[in-house]
Amino acid sequence: MSEPALNPARLYLRHAFPEYLTAGRRWQGIPSIERTEGGRLYVTWYSGGDTEEPGNVVVLEMSDDGKSFTDGFLLVKHDDPEVRCFDPTVWIDPRGRFWLFWTQSKGYFDGRDGVWAARCDDPDAKEPLFTSPRRIADGLMLNKPTVTKNGDWLFPVALWTDEYIKPGEEHPELRDQTLANLYRSRDGGESFTRVGGVDMPRRAFDEHMTVELSDGRLWMLVRTKDGIGQAFSSDGGATWENAGFSGHTGPNSRFFIRRLRSGRILLVNHVNPTYLTDPKDWNVRNNLMAMLSEDDGKTWTGGLMLDTRTGISYPDGKEDETGRIWLTYDYDRYGAREILMATFTEEDILRGRLTSPGSELARVINRATGEKPEGRN
Repeated sequence: MSEPALNPARLYLRHAFPEYLTAGRRWQGIPSIERTEGGRLYVTWYSGGDTEEPGNVVVLEMSDDGKSFTDGFLLVKHDDPEVRCFDPTVWIDPRGRFWLFWTQSKGYFDGRDGVWAARCDDPDAKEPLFTSPRRIADGLMLNKPTVTKNGDWLFPVALWTDEYIKPGEEHPELRDQTLANLYRSRDGGESFTRVGGVDMPRRAFDEHMTVELSDGRLWMLVRTKDGIGQAFSSDGGATWENAGFSGHTGPNSRFFIRRLRSGRILLVNHVNPTYLTDPKDWNVRNNLMAMLSEDDGKTWTGGLMLDTRTGISYPDGKEDETGRIWLTYDYDRYGAREILMATFTEEDILRGRLTSPGSELARVINRATGEKPEGRN
């Protein structure tokens, strides 16, 4: 049993572990971004060791000017070397509180995982303070929650199917939950209840996100081997229908979708990715593009190409109070080892080029410079 993974990791503020600072990290990726009311940026990702493996740690850095970031602001690290902390995401709730979520597992995948959270009630403070970590669900949550019109907080928590990846342990008590699930909180994050889930054809790591449509239905989008799958719910996520291909292709990778203040929906995805000749090489990630929909995802307009390079992946974004979009993603996790940021507006997307003051693409906000893992370019 993976009992060590049920114990909380430690949060180290202003840490000085050399192997987890920029100059010591050997690889890094899978970022998430948030921006506070005061304009402070928080970006998180994970690293530790040589790859995605036991002993992984979560890194959280911040910036008050949007240009220079801390190095060693906060580290999430478990005492047990067999437990990894991975797939973090950050979110600011409707009350202005900052949440850092991550997953813990014994080994790469112990069949149960566990979503953990720590909260900062004043993220603009000179020295932000965090609550003790607490476990909120079985599974993994890589993407931000969605707040519905009726005030529900919906959390996209997945349990990977063993048809895609074999777990290190058997957890038969969770067999009916190996889905792209939704958890709900109606008390401001004090308690969490599993609502339902989707068994999407050809699921792959799920990494799902949910949008509330104009008619009140929920629209779930899920990572699959063929691109992005979709399903719809008319009862708040308890049951789902029409699970299948959404029409959005992709290299079996994470995407980002969010309803904006304007009412439009933003989708950031790999568009017409270039595949290699070997059909096994499905994981060629390039041509990351932002696009908009004005009709609940039926059609898409505009198209701002954010980065065409092979090796870019895992976008996550935040819209600020002015309507500016802040996006982060990674590039070449074992080579260049870069965490990047783009800032742009809806007008930029509609025009297909940067036209707004302050917009910028592909700015490196962190580049790990530790010794590269053996056998990696």
